[in-house]
Amino acid sequence: MSKEIFFDVDGGSLAALDHGGAGRPVLLVHGTGHNAAAWEAVAAGLVADHRVVAVDLRGHGHSSADSVNAEQYWRDLAVVVAGLGWERPLLVGHSTGGYAVTAVVAAGLVEAAGICVVDGLVLDDRAGGAAALAEIRTPEMAGQLRRAFGYGRRFDAGQGDAGQGDAGQRDAWIEKQVAGIATDWLNAGADPELVRAVSVRHFIGAVRRPALEEVMVTATASPDAPIFPSVDVYEQVSCPITIVLPEQGFYAPRRAEVAAVVAAAPGRCLVDMPGGHNVVMTHPDLVTSAVRNATLGG
Repeated sequence: MSKEIFFDVDGGSLAALDHGGAGRPVLLVHGTGHNAAAWEAVAAGLVADHRVVAVDLRGHGHSSADSVNAEQYWRDLAVVVAGLGWERPLLVGHSTGGYAVTAVVAAGLVEAAGICVVDGLVLDDRAGGAAALAEIRTPEMAGQLRRAFGYGRRFDAGQGDAGQGDAGQRDAWIEKQVAGIATDWLNAGADPELVRAVSVRHFIGAVRRPALEEVMVTATASPDAPIFPSVDVYEQVSCPITIVLPEQGFYAPRRAEVAAVVAAAPGRCLVDMPGGHNVVMTHPDLVTSAVRNATLGG
């Protein structure tokens, strides 16, 4: 059974689920729109041999801190590692969390034994990366995210149509996520109780987190910054990298580019597996195996 722990950061606190265990420490980092509960099945498979903590990024889950710039969410990982007193952990990140663990190591803020990136890559040059971030910041994308995932929706009483009703409707929304698993492109195949746990943890009170503002702030990184979500970030990572590439994930069509990142330095490994983008929840056994077998430094 995990316990909730907190870390003080600029602007509030970060929440995390401490799963216990002993052995090599492993920090699990979710992607945009998810939270620490997404890792529950993976964590259960790791605790026999690892010390495992899963963190809520800023603006997500039970973390009270929100982002005011595009780098805080990945810089915070250094605060978590230091707060835990860990030396040379394995950092594992899914989706945006994959970039977060890469960036914090590339910046020299955490000395990691290795990183494991689960369908969370940056493959464009800086110009392409800046264009991709600009697309995220458009009103059209904000509308799509709100409709698809409910980011920022309020479920408290007195909000009218815009607020979607009261707390009872919030609970109904949670159960709708569970009931729709079979036809959900992201969650199809996931354990219903895992989807419920993640959906419940989305809320502080009546607000579905993250807010759209959180997503937009983290998409404002400057292409002139030393650490930027572009393919050159991997040149600044000297520890081993294990990349998990689902066959129907976001980066499967760019497998040749992923393979080039792996081939660019020793100690890098590419792990192919079935499934779509959300393999952390739909194929946790395979992700657990990939983490257990991740290439590590001494």
